[in-house]
Amino acid sequence: MSDQPSGAKTEETVKRINDAYAKIREQMSKVIVGQDEVVDQLLIALFSRGHCLLEGVPGLAKTLMISTLARTLSMSFSRIQFTPDLMPADITGTDVLQENKETGERVFRFIQGPLFHNVVLADEINRTPPKTQAALLEAMQERQVTVGQTRHMLDEPFFVLATQNPIEQEGTYALPEAQQDRFMFKVTVDYPSFSEEREIAKATTSTLKHDVESVLDGEEIIQLQELVRQVPITDHVVDYALALVRQTRVNRPGTPAFIDEWLSWGAGPRAVQMLLLGAKTRAILNGRMHVSTEDIAALAKPVLRHRIVVNFSAESEGIDSDKVIERLVAETPSKEGELTSDPRLQKIFAA
Repeated sequence: MSDQPSGAKTEETVKRINDAYAKIREQMSKVIVGQDEVVDQLLIALFSRGHCLLEGVPGLAKTLMISTLARTLSMSFSRIQFTPDLMPADITGTDVLQENKETGERVFRFIQGPLFHNVVLADEINRTPPKTQAALLEAMQERQVTVGQTRHMLDEPFFVLATQNPIEQEGTYALPEAQQDRFMFKVTVDYPSFSEEREIAKATTSTLKHDVESVLDGEEIIQLQELVRQVPITDHVVDYALALVRQTRVNRPGTPAFIDEWLSWGAGPRAVQMLLLGAKTRAILNGRMHVSTEDIAALAKPVLRHRIVVNFSAESEGIDSDKVIERLVAETPSKEGELTSDPRLQKIFAA
């Protein structure tokens, strides 16, 4: 093994990861019917060292999907049901005063909260107050929690999947756009097709059970996360990602007219970072060590949908963020010569 050149080692590593990806999908399919695109996006976010916000109506197996994923990855899993009375200490942990029976000395001992797991499901994150949301967001961003004057580091890998319900918004605390930006992807979980729903109905009303095998452990996932950042990427692909993101910024040189008409706010620099990292991971999971503009375009919706804000004019026309992104991708040339020679996009690159 040590005699192999680095290129051969890299090819072998990519093949091993691709095989593991196929096995994870196989294990997930034993429990989860359909939702292939959602599973792909969850895995891409995990291996990119990002977090996901899932949105969908109740009963679409979001919780089951996440817990099954944790089992296939042989990682500790914690589910937190967010409620209006949930306090930061309920998720981070707290200091407890204990007495040493031998010396009689009283000392504080930290009791870890449910955030101290590898995979954390934050169920209905928009039902808890901003103070508790902020505690979760610190853990996501800094990989640590602060209790009193002490910082406690979280174990790696650390992956947060938060869900929110798009209906029944009474008594909820909507995540501000600036906080949503901390999530790599916003994943939309849609209704299953007729055939998928029939299969779900039959499987869940019988005694049939499936055992899910673990495919990767935490150490292997950390290695993959490191490999992702080593994937080479051309300037053309970077420029394509930049073009998509910078075009969302309202009233700037080169911004399309429909963006100025439909958006009140565009995506920031973190969107470019997430597009590139996600595209690198997508390439590796598909057995490639090079990134294409197709990888960028495929992840444009989950990366951008929570980073752009449609205005009242768009909403009155039935235009949501996904429709804006679809048009943006359709009108942005992906070929290198066309991208750099477009007069409007030249203003984007020159700004």
